[in-house]
This record gives sequence, structure tokens and C-alpha cells, in this order.
Amino acid sequence: MLIDDNYVGRGPRPEVLQRRLLLCLYGLGTNAGLKRMCSGGGEDGYTDLQYVRRRYITKEQLRAAIARVCNAIFRARDPVLWGEGTSACASDSKQFGAWDQNLITEWHARYGGRGVMIYWHVEKNSVCIYSQLKAPSSSEVSSMIEGVLRHDTEMDVEKQYVDTHGQSVVGFAFCHLLGFELLPRLKNLKKQRLYRPGKEDRDQYANLQPILTRPINWEVIEQQYDEFIKFATALRLGTADAESILRRFTKNNVQHPTYKALCELGKALKTVFLCDYLCLESLRREIHEGLQVIENWNSANDFILYGKGGEFASNRLEDQELLMLSLHLLQVSLVYVNTLMIQQVLKEPEWQGRLTTVDLRALSPLKWQHVNPYGTFTLNMQTRLALERAATLPKFRASLP
Repeated sequence: MLIDDNYVGRGPRPEVLQRRLLLCLYGLGTNAGLKRMCSGGGEDGYTDLQYVRRRYITKEQLRAAIARVCNAIFRARDPVLWGEGTSACASDSKQFGAWDQNLITEWHARYGGRGVMIYWHVEKNSVCIYSQLKAPSSSEVSSMIEGVLRHDTEMDVEKQYVDTHGQSVVGFAFCHLLGFELLPRLKNLKKQRLYRPGKEDRDQYANLQPILTRPINWEVIEQQYDEFIKFATALRLGTADAESILRRFTKNNVQHPTYKALCELGKALKTVFLCDYLCLESLRREIHEGLQVIENWNSANDFILYGKGGEFASNRLEDQELLMLSLHLLQVSLVYVNTLMIQQVLKEPEWQGRLTTVDLRALSPLKWQHVNPYGTFTLNMQTRLALERAATLPKFRASLP
């Protein structure tokens, strides 16, 4: 009887399992596939990787691994380089091609072509804290709320940047009830209207009369306060998902009293936001910079997910989610390694005092020019990158004007 030294008991040895997990995650995250990972003539065969993929890689484990890497990045950061702990996050979706015969592949009205959407939540220093697989026609507002509530990282989201499609008046209301601020970048700003706080203010603000409309109905908000708390608590506790709740409050259900109250609250909050947005250039710049980070994140998606033309080559929803989470894990791991490498380089004496605050604003750990994703894949588990432990790195000193 042949004895395989790579196995002990009912599974692979720990060092063998670690190597095969890395190969599987790289094959899934790049969309190259498991066969490509064992084409370099190593000791790990296709059936070995299939076994590890089926037994050890699940959605729950991938999300736990992503949260652990994100938390490690937050703890390893030098605050002088990257700033103090952030509470702001940007969210947006990106379309990926997918096969037709599954439940969520649809033709996208804006981008054209069939596919699925991945909705990302990325904080200002390029750490993606949550990802969701969604149909192109599903609500981006519900995905935004779901990501803020369901991420398992140490980050506390207080500000959420979105584009025009990620906001609505009902979204403004629920974000306020859930304790974070919705900050959208609006492309149709000239079509927005401001609501009056009360009937007695009708003749005030003479220069704003063309864009002012009716007063807010505060009475209906007060009457539905208990319903607000009920739905917000259901969202926070996870007893109902955001998609199901927001589907109840659309223009098709315009007579619903809670929907009317949510619209009134959302319109009041949006009016306050629009006043700040028009007055404060710093707020407009902050929102724009936050959304530019997520555009850079989407650019890295195309580089990492190079296999099969970047198309989801499976009709099974579970396989598509595993591909999405593997891509997420690879990309956030790239950010982690780059963060440590940049900090180690900039701690050298020749770099002390050379970077100004303007230079630090342009510093990003999401870089991939030094990565070659192609070739054969053989892992040497006996050597490591020459990176010092984050805790031993001295604090970087920038030249502050």
C-alpha cells in the first residue's frame, strides 16, 4: 500500500494544506483556475487542489480572512504616514461579465452587456472592508446600507461617500436612523430642490425662491417615529435585509404612511446636505477624493482578475461568490504587503523629512506595477519577504509646513 507523506489522519499536513490553500485562493481570485495553478510541475496536483477547494474554502471562512487582513492593516499603519484611524468609507459597484444561465446575470442598462455587479466598500486608504455580489437591477442604496452594517472589521463607519445612484431620500432617512452620514456626489445638481423648514419661512431667502419648494411635514414624521425605530432595529440586528425593507418603500407604495414619513425625513436631511454641499468646497473635495479611491480599486480589479477575460465562468451562485471573495482577499492582501513595504522604505534615514503633507496625500498602498501575475506558480514556503514586523517599525517623520 502506497503512503502519501503529504497527508496525516484525514487531511493534508498543515504545511501542505497552507501551500495548497494559497494556490487555490490565487487560482480563484485571478480567475485563472485550479488547473493553471498546478501546471508548473510541482507536487500539488489538480485533484489535490480540488479537494482543498471543496473542503476548506467557504464564504464564511473567506469573509473571516478578509476581516482579519483588514484589521491587521489598521493596526500596522503608521498614523504619520496614513493619517489617524479613519471613519469614512466610499462605496460603488463594478460590472463583471457572467454567463447567462443563472439567476442574477442581467443586461445592464447603463454599461451595456450582460453580467453581474460587485458592490465594494473602500475606506480612504484603499482597504476594502466589504464586498457584495448583486444583480445589475438591484438597489445600490440597499447594498450601501448592508455593507456598512455587515462588515466585520474594526472600522466604525461614520461617513459614507456614494455617487448619484447610491443615494435616495429614503436612503438619507435610514442612514440617519442607523447613525452614519450619507454624502453623495450628485451629477444632476441643478435639478435638486430645497425644502422649507416651516410655513412661516415662505417669504425668507429671496434669492433662493426658484429652488425652494413646500415645507417639511414634521407631523407625519412624529407620528411614524415608532415605525422608524422598528425598521432601523431590524436592519441593525439583521432580522431583515436592506433590499427587502427598501423594496417596501418605493413610489409603487406611495400611500404607505411610513413611506411618506421616511420621504419627509429624507428630504429634510437632503436639504441640509445640499446647503453644506453648495457652500463648502472642502466637503465637495472630500467626497470627490473618497470616490476616486474606489475608482482606483476598480482599476486593480481588472489587473488581478485577468483569467478568462475577467468573466465569471460559472452559473452557480456559490462559485461566483467564492470568486468575488477570493478576488477581495487577494487585493486587500496586496494592500497589506504594500503598506508594510512602503513603511519600511520610508523609515530609512534618507527619507526622513523629505515628504511634505502634499506628498503624503498622494501616497497609496494600492499599487501593482511591481507584480507579475503571469507565469508558472511554485511556492517556497521556507522563505519570507524581508519585511520587519509592523510593531518594531519606528515612526516616520514627515516634513510638515
